[in-house]
Amino acid sequence: MADALLPTALLAAGDEPELVRSPATRYVAVLGAGAPGNEEYYRRMALVSDVAHSLVPDPAAPGAAARDRSVVEGQYWYPEGSAPVGIADFYSVHPVTELSYRLMVAVAQETTADDVAAARTAAASPSDTAGDVLEVVDLPEETVVQVMHHGPFADELATLDRLGRFADGAGVARSGPHREVYLVAYTAETPQDGLRTILRDPVA
Repeated sequence: MADALLPTALLAAGDEPELVRSPATRYVAVLGAGAPGNEEYYRRMALVSDVAHSLVPDPAAPGAAARDRSVVEGQYWYPEGSAPVGIADFYSVHPVTELSYRLMVAVAQETTADDVAAARTAAASPSDTAGDVLEVVDLPEETVVQVMHHGPFADELATLDRLGRFADGAGVARSGPHREVYLVAYTAETPQDGLRTILRDPVA
């Protein structure tokens, strides 16, 4: 099946659910746990963004790689041994306070852990703490279902329901952490009506 699927760009998705191949990508990432949207979540988002700005050249610079330093991606999962959850009910079975997550920004494929350590020092982010775990993460090319969500995060449940029903119809099920790509940079104070978020789940 995978050979017949169309590839998608990392930062692209349609308004209707689709089954596609997402590209292999290297990220700088910070680990976290707890409910998305709390103070620690936003602090870690600011940290990984600050480090990425030290790692990734300004897209307007001559010869710079075509990467958007402002786009943060989240990868979410529940603890090992938790009752299984699908796509549609990902946020409605367990308390979201039980989530673990990575907040990630795409970087050049040649980026190393030493590069991340140097960028962390150079960034001198006010959001950095000694307990933060920054890492280089590689996600493989993989089969995913995805759809663009428009607007507030509180409305994601309806969009995930559409995506889950599409996956069921395609005969596939979630096979890894849920992913969200935040195409519009935001903070706790940002009005959410204009947000665009790719909801993406690896499937098999």
